[in-house]
Amino acid sequence: MADRDAMRSEVERVWEFHQQRLHADIPPRYLLDRVAFSQAPPIRLAQCRDCTHLFRNPRERAEALESAYDDNTPDESVLQSLFDTQRAAYQQQVARLKQMAGKSGRGLEVGSYVGGFLAAARDAGWTFDGVDVSQGASEFAARNGFAVTRGTVESVSTQHPYDVVAIWNTFEQMYDSRSAVTGAHRLLRPGGMVVVRIPNGEFYLRWRARLGGSAAGMAERVLVHNNLLSFPYRQGFTEKSLTRLLRGAGFEIERVYGDTLVPVADRWTTLYGALEERAVKAVERLAQRQWRAPWVEVYARAK
Repeated sequence: MADRDAMRSEVERVWEFHQQRLHADIPPRYLLDRVAFSQAPPIRLAQCRDCTHLFRNPRERAEALESAYDDNTPDESVLQSLFDTQRAAYQQQVARLKQMAGKSGRGLEVGSYVGGFLAAARDAGWTFDGVDVSQGASEFAARNGFAVTRGTVESVSTQHPYDVVAIWNTFEQMYDSRSAVTGAHRLLRPGGMVVVRIPNGEFYLRWRARLGGSAAGMAERVLVHNNLLSFPYRQGFTEKSLTRLLRGAGFEIERVYGDTLVPVADRWTTLYGALEERAVKAVERLAQRQWRAPWVEVYARAK
């Protein structure tokens, strides 16, 4: 779908956009995660003609993926800042989770990182364990009193099945998503739920096609403010591909919430940049529903 030069060009465009729209003096290290998520952009994106799934081609090896996340742990002050920000941001996910489950319960977060969601869930009466491939992030979360182990969902074992397995902003980066949902099913009680939050591959394709037309300016803003312009993800799920994957692992989708990327404006962001981000996402929330939105949260129940 896009060769190496085209993908590099899109990364450069999003970098320039942030520099001009947000703050001319913003340090590059503060933009890295917004542009490339600590990894090189894909050489090429391909799409399955049958299930419409997007994926990197060629794929990295599983060992390379784990190493990429484990080798890029920020220092303590950055981890604390991320924890504070994510704890507040995840309150919305906790509220939705409680609405779907009907009551608080016991769960596992896959890709728990610094523990922001674990804290928000605990504040709402949930008991969540965590698992993450990053040793540094897992140790930080453990120092904050959370039960987090280093590993993957496939390596987790429990004598008491979970009510929920949550995979926020991690599912699209996994090496083997089929193995992950199969592992989640194994850990759940009968009727338990898996929930994934992912960037919408269909949304990316729809708006990327508009970059060369009369709506290019709007398309650029929509994609940039949802970290989709360079598509720094290993997979792009569509409604068809995710439905097929979950059903194959023994789940049935019950609810899909449309959403946007969490706010990223910070102390380096100009007032204009912060207001633009807020305006773009406000319009998206009004106009986009479920699989029309840039990000989606999918709740599925184990059969």
